[in-house]
Amino acid sequence: MDGSVAATLVGRHGGHLFTGWIYDVLLPHAQEVKVAHPLMLRAITAAKKKNDQVDAATISDLQRCNLLPECYMAPTRTRDLRRVLRYRNLLVRQAVRMKNRMSGLLMETGIEYNKDKLHGKRYFHELLAGLRKDREDSLPQLLGLSRAAVDTLVSMERTLVRQLLKDKDLQQRVERLMTIPAVGPITALTWALEIGDVSRFHSIRQIISYAGLCADECSSADKRQRLPLSKQCNPHLKTVLIEAANMAPYWSPELNQVYQQERERGHRNRAALAVARKLAAYLFAVDREHRTFDPGQRKAEKPAA
Repeated sequence: MDGSVAATLVGRHGGHLFTGWIYDVLLPHAQEVKVAHPLMLRAITAAKKKNDQVDAATISDLQRCNLLPECYMAPTRTRDLRRVLRYRNLLVRQAVRMKNRMSGLLMETGIEYNKDKLHGKRYFHELLAGLRKDREDSLPQLLGLSRAAVDTLVSMERTLVRQLLKDKDLQQRVERLMTIPAVGPITALTWALEIGDVSRFHSIRQIISYAGLCADECSSADKRQRLPLSKQCNPHLKTVLIEAANMAPYWSPELNQVYQQERERGHRNRAALAVARKLAAYLFAVDREHRTFDPGQRKAEKPAA
């Protein structure tokens, strides 16, 4: 197979289920493989006449005129590690759902319990032993199965995190990112794997847009309307940055100052969003310059500029 190959990516943010596999199969047999951005090819789906022949002709015309909106495809190794991290996130969500279900079972049957200690081993085993003595229904069995599932999910999650942290391609990069206050292993891993090659971003504005930390805009002539936060983003990176921003003021005086300034002006969610943007700027600077975080260096550079 000679020449360039263009493939239309269909799906939301993560791409179609088979896009990565098709890309890897075509890459060794073609001079160039491009994956088109789905949101920028909406004209194809809006056409009056739509079939495979028309779609292929439209994509070919765009490629011939060098107007094909290309979607970034991370290297195979990065996509494989990203798959592991996202699977870890799935395990965390399942564990949380199971814990909530355990609380729901106790509330359904009117059992009093300490919600702060429920998921501790000692307290739970004492509670379960008491229920097995006093009750003959299915509650003790369901609680025991739920607890076993939670322990299994937590063990799997920790195994995957340790595996990612020991990866030789990520270790140094993650260690540099973790020198930033309030950035732990999950935030650093998410940044490294979801961003991929940081050199493809040329400014912090592009990072903020990619992470969905800015609002949509609908403007016409002299009218300008700001909409809620954009959903055209990387949802995995957005979630982690927002979660880290909620805890960052407790770990960093500088980020706490940013939070308090924005908190005085309005809602606390806007303050957390401002911290998330600042945190993204820190991550971008450290990752792009391949150095550890040093807030004093930034302050020393300002007068010279």
